[in-house]
Parts: sequence; C-alpha cells; structure tokens
Amino acid sequence: MHKPRSIPKGAFLLPLTLLVIVLLLPLFRNFIQSSSKIYATNLETKETRSCNIFSGNWSSYPKEPYYNNETCPFILNQINCIKSGRPDRDFLKLRWKPHDCELPLFNATQFLELVRGKSMAFVGDSMGRNQLESLLCLINTVAHPEDITAKYTSNDDIFFRWWFIADYNFTVTIMWSPFLVKYNDSDASGLAYYSATTLYLDEVDAAWASKIENFDYVIFSAGQWFFRPLTFYENGQVVGCQKCQNKTELNYYGYRKAFRTAFRTIRNVKGFKGKAFLVTHSPGHFENGDWNEGGTCNRTRPFSMEERKVYKHRDIVEAVYQIQMEEFAEAEKEARKEGLNFGLSLIDITDAMVMRPDGHPGRYRSVGNVKINDCVHWCLPGPVDTWNEILLYVMRLEGEKHKNVTLS
Repeated sequence: MHKPRSIPKGAFLLPLTLLVIVLLLPLFRNFIQSSSKIYATNLETKETRSCNIFSGNWSSYPKEPYYNNETCPFILNQINCIKSGRPDRDFLKLRWKPHDCELPLFNATQFLELVRGKSMAFVGDSMGRNQLESLLCLINTVAHPEDITAKYTSNDDIFFRWWFIADYNFTVTIMWSPFLVKYNDSDASGLAYYSATTLYLDEVDAAWASKIENFDYVIFSAGQWFFRPLTFYENGQVVGCQKCQNKTELNYYGYRKAFRTAFRTIRNVKGFKGKAFLVTHSPGHFENGDWNEGGTCNRTRPFSMEERKVYKHRDIVEAVYQIQMEEFAEAEKEARKEGLNFGLSLIDITDAMVMRPDGHPGRYRSVGNVKINDCVHWCLPGPVDTWNEILLYVMRLEGEKHKNVTLS
C-alpha cells in the first residue's frame, strides 16, 4: 500500500490569501475613496446604487464648453466672467469625473425629449438662478427659450421669470424664495446683507408653495441667506435668533427647520405628482477676509488635496451639508411611511464645488460700472454646468427605473 502523499504546508495558504484579498479589496478601495472626500454622502440613494456620481475629481478636458458668452444670451452680466474681462481660460478646461464611471455629457435634445410637454421650477435663492441660466444656455444650443414672463408678472421682476420652449412645449421658471419659508425683511428691497430678517419656520413661503401643484419637476436650492441676522418664529412665538444680542455665531436651527417645512409642504401639496430635487449647498471661497472685509478668490486652478484639507469654510459647509442630508433622509422616510406617490432625488454638488475656488467671478463681477468680488456665484460657462449634467443623469436614471417598474 502506497503511503499517501503529504500535502505541502503552503498549499492552503495561497487560496486563503487570495480569498482575503478578494473580500477586502472592495472595502479598501471604498475606504480610500471615502477618505478623500471632505463631505461624503453617507446615504445610499436611488441615484448612487449603480454609480456614485457625486464622488470624484476634476480632470482635464481640452474641448470647448457647450456655449460661450457670445452664443448664449441668457447670462447675467454679474456672472459673465469672460465678457467682464477675465483673462484666463483654464477654469473652462475641466470636467467632473466620478471615481467609478463616466458622467455623460449634457445632451440638450435628450433633455428636451424627457421634459416634452412638462414644466420645471427652480425654487430658492440665486444659486438656483445660477443653475437655471446654465440650463437655458445648454437648451439654447438646440432650441431657443422664449421669455414669457410678461404673461405672469412684470418684465422687470427679476425674482420670478418664465421661459417657454415651443418646439417641446416645455416651461421652466425661477421662483425666488431665499429661505423657503415665510420671511419678513426689515429692508424693503431685501438686498441688504445686514438687515434683520424674521423667519416663520413653521410657515412655508406661499410665493412658491401656491404655484407648484402642477409642476412636473421642482428643484430646491437655498443656503446663502441663512448667514444673516435672523429671528426665528414658530407658532407665533420667538424660538431663537442668529447674530443677535451681540452674538456672532451661527444658529443652524433655522436652516434645519426651513428645509423640514419645505419638504413637508411639497410632500403634502394636494395633487402634486411631480419629482422634487434637492441641490446641496454650494460653497463660497472668500480668502483673506469675508466679502465685506476685502476678501478675494483669485485662484485659477482647483484646490489640491492639501489645500482642500485646510479649506477655510470647511466646518460651516460640513454643518449645513449634514443638515440637508439628514432632512433629505427624513423626508424620504416620511413619504414611505405615508405611502405617498412622492419622489425626492439628490443632486449632491457640495464636494465637487468645494474643489473649485477658481470657478467664481471673483473681481470680474460687474454691477453697473462697479466691479466687486464675488466668490459665491459661478461663472457661465463654468463648473455650474456640471449641476445640469448631474440633473439629466438623475432624471434619466429615474425614468429608466420607473419604466422597469411599470413593465414588471
């Protein structure tokens, strides 16, 4: 009888090692990617299951932008950086590249086919206006949007405007509501940064809430105005304030409750069967002082990894971003609990835009004959066009999922 062969000591070692590598490699890769983000979305949303388009970096892209200040008539002078004399062009030579996939280029014809016969409202502050003007410029490459504001309000009302794309029977509007909830500004113009403002946190702003019942898409974007002196009311009583009684710190209570009220409102609007989107906080990049202290944003390239770590406004941006994520999750949870036919999707641009101190008008913002430093809004064309690339991506993904559910 032959003696059985002895099994070499290392025979089991190689398969075991390979198994460990296979199991741990995805975890290690995810750890590396998540640790590179300053503000990582910690929620798995419908948009990110196939590919997290919100996690990535800006990569070189030598082709020309979709449009320019000569081909698009919808760019406000304040953000028309090239027209205002900005000499460099490197900020136009970058595209957002997710870690695990490609973000498709914006296809204006495809977008217009998706919204044929529908309507879209941008609700919030000037960040929404910034995104809307980018969208109008993108649409204008294939179909001309007609300004139909006069049908709804006076043409000199810059806060509420409507456009119509006849070939696709598509209407798009901007509805000014910088706090999303009802407010009363001590300055009649509402433009004085230091004017005291009263927020009624449990009462929605009727300026938008009374109009969105029949809209197919409602896109929320608000945040910049919440850094002012504020007094908070609920149930007719003062419940808190910000930058009051000689205090300078921020009180995020009002920010949280404003989003909660907005989400609750759109969830409960009778007859609303549309889709709502939350555009996350858009960060500013003032350096060497705030906007009223001589602050500037003169960079012509994105932040390096090291520069991102010491980003001046990191704590504030992280705080407001986290509030948005928590309220977004709670709104989805409540909709499921109530069995509502309500869709809420995320357009998470915060991490991408933190990296782009070069994308603001800076000293190339013109207000009449005066130039001021603007390190909050974004040049057009510029990185804000990415927001609409993401919007189209999410709309397509949701459409495909809805089709699959219907067919099954």
